Amino acid sequence: MKLAIASGKGGTGKTTLAVNLALYAAATRRVALLDLDVEEPNSGIFLKGKLKREKQLFRAVPEWKKEACILCGKCSELCRFNAVLKLGKHILVMPELCHSCYACSELCPENALPMTQKSLGFLRHYEQDGLDFVESKMEIGVEMATPLIEQTLAYAEAEIAGADLQIRDCPPGTSCSVINATRDADFALLVTEPTPFGLHDLSLAVETMRHLDKPIAVAVNRVGIGNDDVFRYCEAEGIPVWASFPHDRRVAELYSRGETLYDKVDSIRTGMDAIHTQISSLGGGK
Repeated sequence: MKLAIASGKGGTGKTTLAVNLALYAAATRRVALLDLDVEEPNSGIFLKGKLKREKQLFRAVPEWKKEACILCGKCSELCRFNAVLKLGKHILVMPELCHSCYACSELCPENALPMTQKSLGFLRHYEQDGLDFVESKMEIGVEMATPLIEQTLAYAEAEIAGADLQIRDCPPGTSCSVINATRDADFALLVTEPTPFGLHDLSLAVETMRHLDKPIAVAVNRVGIGNDDVFRYCEAEGIPVWASFPHDRRVAELYSRGETLYDKVDSIRTGMDAIHTQISSLGGGK
């Protein structure tokens, strides 16, 4: 089962839930945790696994060969993303806009736009007590997160195919990176908080997941700091609330030290057990 843990906004506790759920579930099954928030991955702060593999990831972008070009302009006409422009006697390539579709390169009559490799970032694969943890981090200056997310998912499919449960710590929000991280997931668990901002951004995440035709549930974090509007919204929309976690100073203290919670705080362990039971009832393994 592929479980995407997402949120409409940042700071709701998505990573905290993903890490603690992964470690909790790894006691009884093989689990893969993927940190797909590639612009700012931080699941690894709470894990102490052994590095199994590290690799640099690339994407292909065209490079203009002036001596071969006849300035026909076909490349500029073909590019849907305006990444290739004809300016007088020059072809301008903007790698930040390129989606690596190969159209300009393959259809150039003079082979004047060969594809070259541009670094996206690094992928690291760790192992810890039955848990496979994979994180990827973008290079500074890289514009698009989606190619790195796609390659990270492809790596997990190839290298950790035997996992019973794949947990994805997704980017926050509802942008393209979230779409790529969740579109082939079996289920989306949306983490929110009981505040007006939490409710507003939860509603956006719900709308996005429904457009993707994903079954969803909600986990409410920091219960006690706001009101009950999130719970009333979920009831009105027919969205199950799998777990709720009370606002607890001890949780904040442990988190600030980079420590896990499920093994130290009873309310967190109870919530992990409830979520794990729901996953199992959906056919997500033992």
